[in-house]
Amino acid sequence: MRLAAVGWVVALAWLQPLDTLGVEAFQVGPTRWRELPGGKEADGVVGDFVMRNARVEAVVAQGAADRRANWTTYIGQDGTPGSLYDLSLRGRDNDHLTLFAPSNLRGPVAHVRVVRDGTEGDAVVETVIDAAMNEGLAVRHTYVLREDWQGLLILTNLRNTGREIRRFETGDRWRTLSDIVVVRGTTVGDASDPADKCAYAYRWFEGPGWVLPEEEVTVAAGVEVTFARGLVVADSPAAAFGVLASYVEGTAPVRGSLRNERGMAVTTARVEIRIADQWLAAYPDARGNLQFPLPFGDYDVRILDAGRAPVTTRLVVQPDHEARLEVDLGPAAGLRFRVEDESGDLIPCKVQILGTNGTASPRLGPPHRAHGCLDQYHSERGDFAVAVPPGQYHVVVTRGPEYGHAARSVSVAPGQEAVVAVRLPRQVSTRGWISADFHSHSTLSGDSLCGLEDRLINLAAEHIEFAPATEHNRLADWSPAIERLGLKDRLATVTGIELTGPGAHWNAFPFEPEPGVAEGGAPRWSKDPRVSALTLREFQGPNPDRWVQWNHPDLIEGLFDRNGDGEADGGYSGLIAMGDGMEAAGLGILATSPYAIDRAPNGREIVVTQREFVWLQLLNQGHRWVCVAVSDAHGVHDNGVGGWRSYIASPTDDPGRIDGRVISRNAKAGRVMVTTGPFLEVAAADGTEAGGTTQCRGELGLRIRVQCADWLDIDRVQVLVNGRPRPDLNFTRRSHPEAFRPGAVRFEREVGVKLDQDAHLIVVACGENSTLKTGFGTSGPGAWRPCAYHNPIYVDVDGGGFKASGDTLGWGLPVRRIDVEEVRRWNARGGPDHSAAR
Repeated sequence: MRLAAVGWVVALAWLQPLDTLGVEAFQVGPTRWRELPGGKEADGVVGDFVMRNARVEAVVAQGAADRRANWTTYIGQDGTPGSLYDLSLRGRDNDHLTLFAPSNLRGPVAHVRVVRDGTEGDAVVETVIDAAMNEGLAVRHTYVLREDWQGLLILTNLRNTGREIRRFETGDRWRTLSDIVVVRGTTVGDASDPADKCAYAYRWFEGPGWVLPEEEVTVAAGVEVTFARGLVVADSPAAAFGVLASYVEGTAPVRGSLRNERGMAVTTARVEIRIADQWLAAYPDARGNLQFPLPFGDYDVRILDAGRAPVTTRLVVQPDHEARLEVDLGPAAGLRFRVEDESGDLIPCKVQILGTNGTASPRLGPPHRAHGCLDQYHSERGDFAVAVPPGQYHVVVTRGPEYGHAARSVSVAPGQEAVVAVRLPRQVSTRGWISADFHSHSTLSGDSLCGLEDRLINLAAEHIEFAPATEHNRLADWSPAIERLGLKDRLATVTGIELTGPGAHWNAFPFEPEPGVAEGGAPRWSKDPRVSALTLREFQGPNPDRWVQWNHPDLIEGLFDRNGDGEADGGYSGLIAMGDGMEAAGLGILATSPYAIDRAPNGREIVVTQREFVWLQLLNQGHRWVCVAVSDAHGVHDNGVGGWRSYIASPTDDPGRIDGRVISRNAKAGRVMVTTGPFLEVAAADGTEAGGTTQCRGELGLRIRVQCADWLDIDRVQVLVNGRPRPDLNFTRRSHPEAFRPGAVRFEREVGVKLDQDAHLIVVACGENSTLKTGFGTSGPGAWRPCAYHNPIYVDVDGGGFKASGDTLGWGLPVRRIDVEEVRRWNARGGPDHSAAR
């Protein structure tokens, strides 16, 4: 569409006047990195270029060949220098744009530079790819900002200096946005969480010397082609669409307000406007006011707000008139919560709100948000309100597996607020141990839509007490956000990293981040896992308290069959000695095979490796990798924290006093128990616990104690001796009813373990006939079984020092190219024949 002759400045006359701050463009130096815009997806660093006026601020990436917004921009491929990384309303620190790559810009560029700094008019930054380095086709992307624009004009110029015809794909690439639609030629995208009230829109423009490009343009030798698009940011999809429409057609302002029955502002509603065949949302500001432009026309409007009946109306937008939208939404229905511990103090918590008796469960928000994710709400403080439609609800309140739960049946009347006040007693004593999750993510990682504050609230609500920052390829410090949320006495952290690429991933901590530097000064990933492990071990100088962890390890490639040809080759030589721990926790700890049959996303049956079983095989070969349990959380509801966790020995139970160095030392020593909920304590008669070595001749006394909150249960305790479940050390509720009891302590017994050779001992406590559904509801972990086990206690029987058994548990060490039917036959008969074992 042709750009309106009135130009962008006149087209934006509907906006309220702003103090003139001018327009500028500059490269960010070491002393100006604090001027970079903020937000969930903000990625600017020293060396990038800032463009800003009174309305917006933007970041164009510098020309370094490996510059990326984050590791997911192009996984394992080219960087994106010269692309647009951030665009936010000025001063809002509310960037939600990860990347806008004009014509899918990627790979090396000749330069990125300021062409005009704004002192004499426009601010202009250009990105250039030289013809000599691009087979004769010169490419220039130009970003233009004027004083009163609410976005950028982005020009792409192609000049074929060669002798052959060149073809060029014009399609732009942007991420990470949600609910992307195309409305009358304009592409509109909302923030991943609508509550953040940020949206973007872009479209092609036609003008003097500009063409409207097809998906691919053909550029003949000696020919020059230019095309242009506009990209704007606003506080809602409807506003972004309207602002961009103002540049190409007649528009008029829409203003209004949303009020409740007492005349107070309603800030949570969603005003949906039907434009063409799409509904675009507008959001009220903090005072309940609406302000955005729309093209002339008549529009259907619906106003939606949780707990209130929908309101429908019509909106007429005419030239030279201000369209008004004044709506009284009446009172909202909902639930008001007060959640305390046994002392009456407010505590972080999780609430499930489940519809009953014909009432549908509410959808409180996207699955990656803490304050309303599908049918759950996670709170950092325990005093909050949740709007829901009138109806009947079953409400469940929890705070992780150390606290009891509260369940209530609640009726919510139209326009009324039902009060849910509960106390959650701490039922499980974990003195000397703290609950930890060594692996979780936020939007800082690039592949997660979960905001950092959402992640931290999720951790606190599930009663995780120590969580290092483990963002992908980024050294991040979560401490300021923890303090802002008032959680510094409930959640401890240190700066860490997940070093990530298309191969082995590694977590490590502690480190020190470098503010203003790309990825916080993080090291680079290597395809060779040994290089990555050694890099993390030595980065920022050797540190005896550095924890290095192999994440979701591919044990076959790493340790047994590097080339995947089905023949054992030892994997990456030396890797076995390079890490401290691995993510080896799983519900298959009592499995009898290293292989299981699962289904790929396309439904095809595939063979998967059961890491728990292979970890036991490795222990028998003398490799003392510490097993840790993590969430690897990228969401809140669907992939949140709390399902699996590790308990680490700690001299303090106060999260505000946790020392990450001590946690690392104890983890390295194997003083770790992993669990989906039950709290398992195991010690030899002389007090030796997980990770320790004791001496014993004949029979070892083993003290076992299992505690569960009232929403968890166990019915089996099994002792593994060198990874094998001993029948005489298998206790079930059916076979040994006297050993199991009601109350917090479900099992407590000292058992004698007869040994005739050195052995490592692991106790497994599980609920074979129960799930985590009460505590997790419709989240994935709701279908899991309660399960807990600890890292080994090593027993030296002959006094000559502990010697590993070498037992591979009836199977060879695993390799690739195992057939599904072969595994099915092997598993049915309890293992392969000795001759078939690989």
